[in-house]
Amino acid sequence: MTDTLEEDLDFLGLPSPTEIWKQQAALLEHEIAELNTQLRAARESIFKLTQMLQQVTQDRESALARLRAQAAIATESRNKAIDLEHRCKYLERTNEDLRRQIPVGPARNLR
Repeated sequence: MTDTLEEDLDFLGLPSPTEIWKQQAALLEHEIAELNTQLRAARESIFKLTQMLQQVTQDRESALARLRAQAAIATESRNKAIDLEHRCKYLERTNEDLRRQIPVGPARNLR
């Protein structure tokens, strides 16, 4: 019966089941090879992205450390500015108090 089926398929111009299986196997082999190529490329991309992430993370940590250092300097400068402002206000008040203590009267001859 199998021979008859194959003869009928051959007569109709259709491939036999064996030919279909061989053709399907060849297609699958080609697809597997293509998928392996894509998988290798994807792994390389992942490796490169991982390296880039590590570098960016190091750069970020370095930038954050510099930012913290600059923030500390800025805070110190701000505190100094506030201290100077308080000193200026204190000296202005002291100066004003001393001016009030100077008697206002006719000009004296200092000679």
